[in-house]
Amino acid sequence: MTTEALPLVSNKVLQRRLIVFACFLVTALTLIPVVMMVLVAFQSDAESMAAKPSFWPSSWHPENLTRAFELVPLGKYLLNTVYFAGGTTLLETVTAALAAYAFARLNFPGRSWLFGIYLATLMIPSQVTLIPQFVLVAKLHGIDTWPGMILPHAFTALGVFLLRQFFLGIPRDYEEAARLDGANRWQAFVRVIVPLAIPAIATLAVFKFIGQWNNLLWPLIISNSDATRTASVGLQVFQDTNGTQWNLLLMAATVTTFPLIILFFLTQRWFVRGITMSGLGGR
Repeated sequence: MTTEALPLVSNKVLQRRLIVFACFLVTALTLIPVVMMVLVAFQSDAESMAAKPSFWPSSWHPENLTRAFELVPLGKYLLNTVYFAGGTTLLETVTAALAAYAFARLNFPGRSWLFGIYLATLMIPSQVTLIPQFVLVAKLHGIDTWPGMILPHAFTALGVFLLRQFFLGIPRDYEEAARLDGANRWQAFVRVIVPLAIPAIATLAVFKFIGQWNNLLWPLIISNSDATRTASVGLQVFQDTNGTQWNLLLMAATVTTFPLIILFFLTQRWFVRGITMSGLGGR
C-alpha cells in the first residue's frame, strides 16, 4: 500500500466510526424515554409522585403489574386491540392487493385519472373525514360494534400505492407464462403475483398493524364500553379513573408497548426486505 493511499483509508475508517457513533447516539436518545417508562413503572406510589422524581427505583415493586391489571380490565383491552388491529390489517392487505393489481395490470378507461383521484385522498387529513365517518357508522347502527370500528379503516390509498409500485416492478413474463399454462387472471394473481409480493405485503401489514395498535382517536369516539375499548383508549380511561398514579399508568403503558416490540423483532427480516424491494427504499 502506498503512502498516498493511507490518508484515504484512514478517512474511510474515520467516516465509518462517525456514522456508527451517530447511530449509537440516535439510538440512545430514542431509547431513553422507553427506559424511563419501564423504571418508573416499578417504583412505589410515593416515589413515582414525589416532587423531585428519581427515575431509578430505590426498591423494585413487580406487584405493580398485578395492580395495573386489577384497576382496569387491561387484558380485555389488549385482546380488543388485537381484534381491531388484526381485522383492519387483514382487510386492508386484501383490498389493497386487489386494487393495486387492477391499477398495475388491468387496462380500463380512466385508469390513470381514477388512480390520481384515489391518491389525492392522501392529502385530506383524517380529522376532516372523522365526523362524516361517525355519522355514517351511526346511521348503520355500528356504534360500539366491531364492524363499525374496523370497516372505516380497512381501505386506504397508501397501501394501494405501495403495492401498485411493487407490482409494476414484477416482470409480466411470469404472469404471461402462467396464462399460457392455462391459468386465468385470478389464478395468476393468487399463484404468481401474491407469492412474489409477500415482502411488500408483509411491510404494509406491519405498518398497518402498528398504526392501528396505537390508534386512539377513532376507537375513543366509536367505542362506549369495555367490550370494544382498545389498549390506547384503556390508558386514557385508566388515567381518568385513577388519577396520576404514574407508576401504575406507566406499567400499563409498558404492557401495551411490549407486544409491538415482539412484533418488530419477529417481522424484522420481512420489514427490511420489504422496504428495500418496494417503493419505500427510493426505488
